[in-house]
Amino acid sequence: MVKDLTTGSPAKLILMFTLPLILGNVFQQLYLLSDTLLVGRFLGVSALAAVGCSGCLMFLMLGFVFGFTTGLTICTGQRFGAKDMEGMKHSAAACTTLSIVIALITTVIGVAIARPMLELLQTPPEVLEMATTFLSIIFLGIFATMINNTSTNLIRALGNSKTPLYFLMMGCVLNIILEVLFIGGFDWGIKGAGFATVLAQFINGCCCVYYIKKKIPELHFKWSDLKISRSLAWQHLRVGLPMGFQSSIIAIGAIILQVPLNNLGEVAVAAYAAAQKIDMIAVMPLMSFGMAMAAYTAQNYGAGRIDRIKSGVNKCILMSGSFSIFIGIFNIIMGPELIRIFVGEGQQQVVEYGHLYLIVNGSCYLILSLLFIYRFTLQGLGQSIVPTFAGVMELVMRAVAGLFLVDMFGYIGACWANPMAWIGSCLPLMITFYITRKSLLKKFTANDVLKA
Repeated sequence: MVKDLTTGSPAKLILMFTLPLILGNVFQQLYLLSDTLLVGRFLGVSALAAVGCSGCLMFLMLGFVFGFTTGLTICTGQRFGAKDMEGMKHSAAACTTLSIVIALITTVIGVAIARPMLELLQTPPEVLEMATTFLSIIFLGIFATMINNTSTNLIRALGNSKTPLYFLMMGCVLNIILEVLFIGGFDWGIKGAGFATVLAQFINGCCCVYYIKKKIPELHFKWSDLKISRSLAWQHLRVGLPMGFQSSIIAIGAIILQVPLNNLGEVAVAAYAAAQKIDMIAVMPLMSFGMAMAAYTAQNYGAGRIDRIKSGVNKCILMSGSFSIFIGIFNIIMGPELIRIFVGEGQQQVVEYGHLYLIVNGSCYLILSLLFIYRFTLQGLGQSIVPTFAGVMELVMRAVAGLFLVDMFGYIGACWANPMAWIGSCLPLMITFYITRKSLLKKFTANDVLKA
C-alpha cells in the first residue's frame, strides 16, 4: 500500500514508480482526449474548434489545481520519508482543508470569467456559445477535480502509484461510456462532453477517498484536525501555491498565444487542438518521470539522503531522455494518421497543419524531459522560487511567439511556441539544481561530521 523510496536501487524504484504513473497520466488525459475525439467525429469541426478554444482557459484553472495539490502533498511525502507518522496525519488534514477552500474559490472565479475570457481571446463568433457552455460546465466541476487530484497525490506521496492507476482506468472507461450516452443517446451535444468528464472525475475521486479510508491508516485524521493552525497551513501553502501559480503562469502564455491562433481561422484552431491532444498524450511519460522524481526526492530529502537524489536524477535522465527521443520520432512519422483519428477523411488541410505541429514539438522532446526532471526534483526539495521563475520564462517565450512569430510566419510560428518555452524554462532549472545539489551535499556532510 505504501512504498519507502529511501532504500533500494534508485533506478529500479523510479522506474517501478513511474510505470503506473505513466499509465495513470495517460488515462487522465484520455478524459480530455475522449471529449476531443467524440466531439470532433460526431459534432463536427466547429464543435472541435470550440473545445480547442477552451483548452488554454481550462489549463489556466485546472493546471492551478494540479500544481497546487501536487505541492501540498510534497509536504506529506517529506514527513513520510522522515518517518514522522503523526506529522503525516496532520499534513493529510491540511491538504484536505486547503483543497476544499481553494476549490470553492477557483470555481467561483472560473465560472465568472469563462465567457469574458473567451471574448477577450477573440474566439470565433460561430463557436463562442459552444465554447462558453463547455468551459462553464468544466469549471463547475472543479471541486470534483480537486477531490480526485488531492486524494491520488496523497496516495502517491506514500510511494503508491499503482492504486491511482486502477481508479483512473475505471474512470476513463466510465467517461467514454458517459460521453457516448450523453452525446449520442441523450443528444446533449457539447454539454454532454462536459458533464461526462466532470462526473467521471467525481466518481474517481470518491473511490480514492474510500480507498484511503479503508486501506491507508497512515493518512487517517479526525474531523477536528481539519481546523489547521496558521503555521501548518503556511508550511503547505508555501509549496502548493507557487506550484499552482506556476502552472497558471504557463497557461497565461498559452492564452496569449491563443489570440493570434484564433485569428488564423477555424482550420488552424481545429488542427492545433487535435495535435495538442496527441502531444499531451506523448509527453505524459516524460511528465510521469518528473512526478516520480518529486515523490522520490521528497522522501529522500526528508530522510537526509542527498546522495540518493543525485543518483536518482542521473538515472532518470537516462530513462526519460531515451523515451523522449523514441516518442518524438514516432509522432513525426505517424503524425498524419494520428490527426485523421480526430477529423476523419476530407480534412487534408487540418491534417497537414496538425502534422506540422507534431514535427516541430516532437523534435524537442528531449529538452522537455530534462525540464520535467529538474523542475519536479527542485519541488521535491521544497523549492518554489526558481520553478516559478521558470514558469515566468515559459510565459515570456510563448508571449514572444504569440505576439511576433505568428504575425511573421503564420501557423508555424505558433508551433514553435512550446519548444521556445521549454528552452527558456529548462536553463534556469538546470543551473539551480546543480547549485542546490552541491549546497545540500555540503550541508548534510557537515551535519554527519558533527553527529559523529
